[in-house]
Amino acid sequence: MDQISQQDSPSITPRMRAAAFSVHIFTALGAGVALLALLEAVREHWSAMFAWLGVALVIDAVDGPIARRLDVVRVLPNWSGEVLDLVVDFVTYVFVPAYAITASGLLLPLAAPLLGVGIAVTGALYFADRRMKSPDNHFRGFPGLWNVAAFYLFLLHPSPALSSLGVIVLIVATFVPFHVVHPVRVVRLRWLTLLLIAVWAVLLIFTLASDFDVGAPVTISLCAIAAYVVASDAAIRLVRSFHP
Repeated sequence: MDQISQQDSPSITPRMRAAAFSVHIFTALGAGVALLALLEAVREHWSAMFAWLGVALVIDAVDGPIARRLDVVRVLPNWSGEVLDLVVDFVTYVFVPAYAITASGLLLPLAAPLLGVGIAVTGALYFADRRMKSPDNHFRGFPGLWNVAAFYLFLLHPSPALSSLGVIVLIVATFVPFHVVHPVRVVRLRWLTLLLIAVWAVLLIFTLASDFDVGAPVTISLCAIAAYVVASDAAIRLVRSFHP
């Protein structure tokens, strides 16, 4: 059955189409939120920028389950939720954070524009890579989470040289085939991952409310959770290699 006949099927009612399209509108709202985040970044209101990027993150986390529940792919076959999601993700995960990292003064002045371009270009390439997820739903390489990388740069505030080096490492890591945990879709230790992500979200909100003026316990906890997300798969594979 072709797309038109599917969409005109008597089993698909106007109410179902309206509900399905509302999901696409909800997803696209993330692009509007990204614009609000960019406006705050231009004003150097960094905590407000990250707050809006956090709202975009929530939208991205919620829209997929709603779309699957409403069977949006079948009800509206002429609209690609996958493409829409990638467009919005690029703006919120890559483009706005790239501006913040470049314009914040965290990088070496001469290197900042080049590294900003590097973030945007490699981020775009990553979102176009059909191998970005492994069969077990891990991300392959650094998953273009420049919003999170920017948050940690603002939190830790290393020297410009060290920050620039860190950005270079992440740009290169985009194309390195190591695995990073997807917080929701990876089944292994999902309960632990979700628990840690919930703790991370609470600490992040506290950090933004405090305008990044937090003590060592909060900073250490945030870094430990990030280390788990990035390195847990490699650690588990290493342990299994010694104990098959």
